[in-house]
Amino acid sequence: MSLSKHAKTYLANYSKYKHFNAFNSFVEPAVLTRNDATRSNVVGEQTAYSVTDKPIAIKDNICTKQLKTTASSGMLKDFISPYDATVVKLLQDEGAVVVGKTNMDEFGMGSHSTHSHFGPVKMQRYDGEEASVGGSSGGSALAVATSQCWAALGTDTGGSVRLPAAYTSVIGFKPSYGLISRWGVIAYANSLDTVGIFGRNVAGVKHIFDKLNIHDARDPTSVSNTTRAKFRAESRPTSLRIGVPLDYNIDTLQPAVRKAWLLRLRHLWDRGHTLHPVRLPTTQQALSAYYVLAPAEASSNLAKYDGVRFGSRAPGIDGTPDSVLFAKTRGQGFGSEVQRRILLGAFSLSAQAMDNYFIQAQKVRRLVQQDFNRVFALPNPLFDSEVPLSKTEGVDVIICPTAPSTAPSLAEVKTQDPLQSYMNDVFTVPASLAGLPAITLPTAAPYNEENSENSKSSDPFFNTVGLQIIGQYGDDQLVLDTAKIVEEITSTPQNRTGPEVNAWGSGAKSDTYKE
Repeated sequence: MSLSKHAKTYLANYSKYKHFNAFNSFVEPAVLTRNDATRSNVVGEQTAYSVTDKPIAIKDNICTKQLKTTASSGMLKDFISPYDATVVKLLQDEGAVVVGKTNMDEFGMGSHSTHSHFGPVKMQRYDGEEASVGGSSGGSALAVATSQCWAALGTDTGGSVRLPAAYTSVIGFKPSYGLISRWGVIAYANSLDTVGIFGRNVAGVKHIFDKLNIHDARDPTSVSNTTRAKFRAESRPTSLRIGVPLDYNIDTLQPAVRKAWLLRLRHLWDRGHTLHPVRLPTTQQALSAYYVLAPAEASSNLAKYDGVRFGSRAPGIDGTPDSVLFAKTRGQGFGSEVQRRILLGAFSLSAQAMDNYFIQAQKVRRLVQQDFNRVFALPNPLFDSEVPLSKTEGVDVIICPTAPSTAPSLAEVKTQDPLQSYMNDVFTVPASLAGLPAITLPTAAPYNEENSENSKSSDPFFNTVGLQIIGQYGDDQLVLDTAKIVEEITSTPQNRTGPEVNAWGSGAKSDTYKE
């Protein structure tokens, strides 16, 4: 099979949707249309779901030596890495073609991909209204949704892969923390950052995960082979015990989202799987803890960007008698949201606030982990002492909404204060704090009078919501297997492998990437 067979379609989609601003940089068209003879050294398998000869987009905080790596920040607007990140090298070794670097919230800080030095990422509904694509990996999600690439990599710190996937009706997978190498990934919060995968079907996402799921000695947070050997080896149970978290059924949950959630649970019940209500009480404190811990780590990680060691220096005289030398550089190089989180993190780590904020947030994080360990049947391989189960038998996976609502309009996002925008992560942050694998996939929202204003068109951005599947640490394969089951009972225009489908599902000519 040849990349050039489908290159024209991907390039046409890139030109068609370029105004959505999904990419910060894109390769020359000649790279996509090169002759097969120039790729004779590729030895990867060539199937519908393999990455060989497939165009892959990379989030702009993952290093590539052929394209700029800016993290969508003015501070790094001219930075070109001298090396490829491990995940990029692994994909290229399998024959994948990196087509570009995707737009994002600056340094991964945001929930709508609007805090970018290169302008916001946006999608357009049928009525012409511009809508949020989620964040911070919004560019990667939209690139997949609009078939500007076959699949994409993003990073997930508190939901930055899953939220955009839910808003753009694609699949977004955050593996267990430490399974995929972070070497070559620009850090936001080291204890939370996880490389994630976007695709339009579970099989393709699983194939990419299998290629990236290896120990990397260059990444100190990479899970050792000894620990990996403790993970579940046997196949999934025939009948799943599915946990339904009562604490996720909040008052602000949009009716369409709640109905879609309950409908899919009913379908799973009809197919012989059992449903079990579970309590995760610390969920109520998880978001607050996250927005103490993540900014604290960010303030430390971003201290090196001063225009001297790293980053672009501001023109003119830098500093005043009342400020440090690099104050002007950091003030101009960082956007408002990054500055806000740096200040918040610096305060949380200060001597007068450490005990009351940072230490307390770490305690909440441990309680979140214990909540999950208490309800899962499989013990957490990272803990020597097993946490007692709340029932005689735990659950295999937890299924819940990815976001409280469908994608808001950009006009609505602009009127939100920062605290309101943080609430978009309320269902994704708990799994991040616990380091658990989680995947979101689109599911149809049932039509009813309460959400008729969102169902009057055939626009899948209105008619689908994100459903999230969470598993025990290291049980990534079961999460993917469960996602495959859910995928089989719900079909959207994005569950395809070919490049013909566009952002709204029209113009699809086939359901497979034919060789």
